[in-house]
Amino acid sequence: MSDTVNDTMPATGLLERRGAMRQMEGQITGCAISRDSQQVAFATGEGDIMVADRADWGQSDAWNAMTVHDGAILALAPDAAPTGFLTGGDDNALRRVAADGGVSDLAKGRRWIEHITTWSNGKGGVIAFASGKQVELRDADGHTTLKVLEHPSTVSGIVFDAKGKRIAASHYNGASMWFVQARVDTVRPLEWKGSHIGIAIHPAGEALVTSMQESELHGWRLSDGHNMRMSGYPSKVQSMAFTRNGKWLVTSGADTIVMWPFFGGGPMGKPPAEAGGLPGVMCTRVACHPVHDIVAAGFADGSVLMADTSAQRILPVCVGGSGAVTALEFSPDGCCLAFGSEDGRACVVDLSAK
Repeated sequence: MSDTVNDTMPATGLLERRGAMRQMEGQITGCAISRDSQQVAFATGEGDIMVADRADWGQSDAWNAMTVHDGAILALAPDAAPTGFLTGGDDNALRRVAADGGVSDLAKGRRWIEHITTWSNGKGGVIAFASGKQVELRDADGHTTLKVLEHPSTVSGIVFDAKGKRIAASHYNGASMWFVQARVDTVRPLEWKGSHIGIAIHPAGEALVTSMQESELHGWRLSDGHNMRMSGYPSKVQSMAFTRNGKWLVTSGADTIVMWPFFGGGPMGKPPAEAGGLPGVMCTRVACHPVHDIVAAGFADGSVLMADTSAQRILPVCVGGSGAVTALEFSPDGCCLAFGSEDGRACVVDLSAK
């Protein structure tokens, strides 16, 4: 695999050829793509959301922007339904943004809603959101509370497993895992001292990994609780994702795209692979393609790259010159890559064949 992109990197990328960009007020705090892959949404620190319909991906002046929260949007996720989005803010509100732009309240609490995740199998779904030490689970319509899960400290990340059977939360001194449908809620504690700030779960449910304040990763093999430690980062890992088949865990935190092997016994005692990068420029966000062995990475200078993990090829999506990439997502069908930046750029790239 090529280690870096050098000075011969093309002056233009896919964004100029097959995408569109719109400048927003305030930092892009998140982007999400609906489960039917028809809409892209961007959220800002000013409380605004902007939605781009698939027919308008190449025409940014047609994207619909509106104010949804009185304050920063801290969390954005696709709804459990095929269409629409959920947002959480520092105004303590959980809101639903429908495909037609309608906004409705789902919850109003006493604490910021900082994390939202959803799961769906196409027939039913579950919504989860974190506020302080609590994670609340609701049914797919968002109005019925299924359960409230208490944690020992503030929740820093939440994730469902691929089948929606378990949910896990990261927090100080480790992570907690619960069965979604259990009649009696019994937590499985996964302990490791320190501040855990993000979480991911292997697609086959074999391992759970957290990022840590100490610029390293910690993992647990779920079959027996065996600890896995992955270190050597020059900065905190702000973003991580498993590839579609779980072969690699892709992370930010260095000036290359770092990939830990989760095959052949896992990452312990093995060095990570590197799938391209920019010398001296930190990778801030990563995303994995849902269909192909491709990863996308955003960097501190606003650059975005796509790398083929098997063919040793790197494709520039966007060449730097702006704020750090703060949000990055592939659509569920793999036909779109969306990303946003610290200085308010919202970008959509159409990856479908033309």
